[in-house]
Amino acid sequence: MANPILNQNFSEQERILEGHPMTVNGTIQITAFLGLILLATAAFSWSRFTLGYTDLASMLTFGGLIVGFVLALIISFTRNKYLVPVYAACEGLFLGGISATFEASYPGIVSQAVACTFAALFSMLILYRANVIRCTDKFRSVIFISTLSIAAVYLVNFIGSFFHMQVPLINSSSNAGIVVSLVIVVIAALNLIIDFDFIERGAQNMLPKDYEWYGAFGLMVTMVWLYLEILRLLAKFSDRR
Repeated sequence: MANPILNQNFSEQERILEGHPMTVNGTIQITAFLGLILLATAAFSWSRFTLGYTDLASMLTFGGLIVGFVLALIISFTRNKYLVPVYAACEGLFLGGISATFEASYPGIVSQAVACTFAALFSMLILYRANVIRCTDKFRSVIFISTLSIAAVYLVNFIGSFFHMQVPLINSSSNAGIVVSLVIVVIAALNLIIDFDFIERGAQNMLPKDYEWYGAFGLMVTMVWLYLEILRLLAKFSDRR
């Protein structure tokens, strides 16, 4: 989840007094750099599956998930920029393994999910730049609460899986299950608006340049979440055929 980890309140002490300030272009460049790291490790994890090293691939996938989650929490509280590339690498290992698994069951689904994810990214960017969707305090509160609610449901579902119990509709391919997934995808996409706002406002408030890494990190977390939700949604549609 991206936006709850981004602090939207900039204090006077956080504004830069010396050196170079945070910029939008700088954040974009770092995001692209992190994307390359994620893509490289995802390709490696994917290749382990395709070459038949399923045990190694599974270890990389779940290891990337766990380490990536821990790093996300640490970065959220410490804003340590040096951990951000490591986080991107771990997420790549996780996404590569998960994507390979989905692709084996639903051929062609990964390319569709990637295309839909970037379509959502650019759509939200256009809506944000055109002021069609304004990132007001009320908007942030609604998305924040919605995101945390979804996280809570997923946590309950994860814990319940150990006792052979699941939250209804989360994994269902029924009409109601698809509607739930669509709502989650929309919430994930709307988180991008808050990411854009954080980056833009950070540059306007002349935050220290290290905040470019923090902004890129938040954007990447949202993109990873959005991709996974779209992947799940497309799988549900495929199950209905």
